[in-house]
Amino acid sequence: MGAAVHVVDPLADPRWDGLLARHPRASVFHTRGWLDALKRTYGYEPFALTTTSEGALENGLALCRVKTPFARRLVSLPFSDHCDPLVDRPEDVSAMLGFLKAQQERERWRSVELRPRQAAWGLAAEAPAAGGDGARPSWPAESARYVHHALDLARPAEQVFAGFHPSHTQRAVRRAEREGLTYEAGNSEPLVSAFYGLLRLTRRRHGLPPQPRAWFRNLATSLGDQLAVHLASKDGQPIAAILTLGFKRTIVYKYGASDAAFHRLGAMPFLFWRAIQDARSKGIIEMDLGRSDLGQPGLAAFKDHLGAERAALAYCAWPVRRARPPQPGALSRLARSVVPLLPDAVLDWSGRMLYRHLG
Repeated sequence: MGAAVHVVDPLADPRWDGLLARHPRASVFHTRGWLDALKRTYGYEPFALTTTSEGALENGLALCRVKTPFARRLVSLPFSDHCDPLVDRPEDVSAMLGFLKAQQERERWRSVELRPRQAAWGLAAEAPAAGGDGARPSWPAESARYVHHALDLARPAEQVFAGFHPSHTQRAVRRAEREGLTYEAGNSEPLVSAFYGLLRLTRRRHGLPPQPRAWFRNLATSLGDQLAVHLASKDGQPIAAILTLGFKRTIVYKYGASDAAFHRLGAMPFLFWRAIQDARSKGIIEMDLGRSDLGQPGLAAFKDHLGAERAALAYCAWPVRRARPPQPGALSRLARSVVPLLPDAVLDWSGRMLYRHLG
């Protein structure tokens, strides 16, 4: 017989925080704060699978029920760069996957998507059977591929800076310092609002609507001091910002935004350097720079220039859907020409309507 699988509510079960504190692969995306912000902003329903029947949780697989008028999906987890199953025994992984497959078929979910950071968590063709009848579930197949970057902050600060690209990053930091850019960090409403204003500028420049303002406010409320907006200003005017999330001894770069009129001042490299210095002063030993789409070579190169190490990041799903590179069709070209012309209120409204379907 396979291990029995139980469903728990990570927002209500006090054992969830204990599992995150103990498990080495837990990240900020597993936390109650991140899950609470997903629920409050988009209406997603968080739950977790475990083979623990009572006592402290030994394992857990976090997911959300994503229900929209267009599709019903199970995702681990929406808007999360990665979400490792906090499971160590292959037989427990097998049991959970079998449970998910059966639930998908019984409740007619369109798909199940998992976003593991690494392959060594038991997803293998030879994993133990998940059910008492000896049948293995259909194992998830790769559905999308990305690049993941992480930067070692345990080294002395001068070594971290020496790892920056001499012309693209080091020179930009020095330029920003000569220009007298100022830096502040925190999670206050004025800082979140300044970040959102820059995000709207950035998304408009790319021909895309911004994420809902409520998403960032809910993140700030739910995560508290785990969230920080790092803001660079020139003569009192905000010109660039990054938003980071903290958990244990890792800081996660999640969002960035800037005013293109000031790009020559080197504000973004300057912000990363100041955020790194702040993180190191608090005992942080890693900066998780998140995922980059394979179709975004510029973003991946920027992270390379910070001296970060690359790793492959592959999502997997049922049913098998071959990811195809985006094609610049007529609709895409139309959006890129129209979106920059929309009033702020219309642009923000379109983001509120769009993003809950994309998690």
